[in-house]
Amino acid sequence: MKSSSRTLRFVSVVGARPQFIKLAPVCRAFQAIQPSVQEGGFQHSIVHTGQHYDSNMTEIFFRQMQIPEPDYNLGVGSGSHAEQLARLMEGLETTLGEIGPDWLIVYGDTNSTLAAALIAARLGISVAHIEAGCRSYNRHMPEEQNRTLTDHLSQLLFAPCPNAVSNLCREGIGGAQDPLGRRVVNVGDVMYDALLHNLPIAEQMPQNILEKLGLELGGYYLLTLHRAENTDNAGNVQSILQALQQVDLPVVFPVHPRTAKTLAQIKLPAGPVRQVAPLGYFDMLLLEKNARKILTDSGGVQKEAFYLGVPCITLREETEWPETVELGANCLAGIDAKKILQFIHQPEAACDVASSPFGFGRASNDIVAELLKASAIH
Repeated sequence: MKSSSRTLRFVSVVGARPQFIKLAPVCRAFQAIQPSVQEGGFQHSIVHTGQHYDSNMTEIFFRQMQIPEPDYNLGVGSGSHAEQLARLMEGLETTLGEIGPDWLIVYGDTNSTLAAALIAARLGISVAHIEAGCRSYNRHMPEEQNRTLTDHLSQLLFAPCPNAVSNLCREGIGGAQDPLGRRVVNVGDVMYDALLHNLPIAEQMPQNILEKLGLELGGYYLLTLHRAENTDNAGNVQSILQALQQVDLPVVFPVHPRTAKTLAQIKLPAGPVRQVAPLGYFDMLLLEKNARKILTDSGGVQKEAFYLGVPCITLREETEWPETVELGANCLAGIDAKKILQFIHQPEAACDVASSPFGFGRASNDIVAELLKASAIH
């Protein structure tokens, strides 16, 4: 048992904008409970790997969501998967060695997630994985590789929904039969916590993004593209954008830096697709909430569309969030132009948001409580 007089050290490692969204409610939960801890207490530090280094991808998220300034910034930048993972692991080995945390907290499925889990395993640091158990069962996806390996290296796995718990069980993780004693807890989705907290703030912003872009409520489609399976293939991007040349409403397209490189190779006629610079979280929430439909290859955007009750068309052949499809909120179109247009024009299906497969907006509080409980017996 750990001594109650010693300060417990928790370290969150993040590097990309979906992780900043997940980190924010966890930080609030840590901050809310800290005054009630009497002897020793705990310290929660943030390591920003710099995987996303553009100010529109990083600084605006920390500022808007009031995330504390990172204690460390590794500044790894971009590069091939091998180059980036090597820099991440080198920087994290030094940083985590200096901090000596009791628990390392990782989020989602990026290269930062996997690199942190690997180094923690080598250093003997316990790993807690937020958003554990998600599976698309497409092993060609870097994200699928990252999250699967991270789950198998973790000791405490925070699942966002019952389906994720079942996925982990099938892989022998958690439960009485787990030979490594790993524990799985269904806490719900921290991104739902973030949305519930931030949407009212976004709606009170003085400069409304819809007014800025000249958009009407429900009078546009929203497009996001960032997955390597699409953005690294100019043909895929061109197929999607050509389909959208035929729609009846403007298509707002915040362009991810990776996607911009591919767009430079494509020549499309003037049409309804309006490219804009990457946007902050508040602007994206407002655009998502008020869109007629959302087209995306992002797992996070699929869930946000579900929470907001906006029909979603996923530009992939599979999803790690099958509940959104089963409940009528999401359609899988891939890059097939006919399917994309079919789903755009078909009437909106009834969506069962009230079933709440991703919890009730208290995931971050439950995560911190479970971490403190695990620290007392770890």
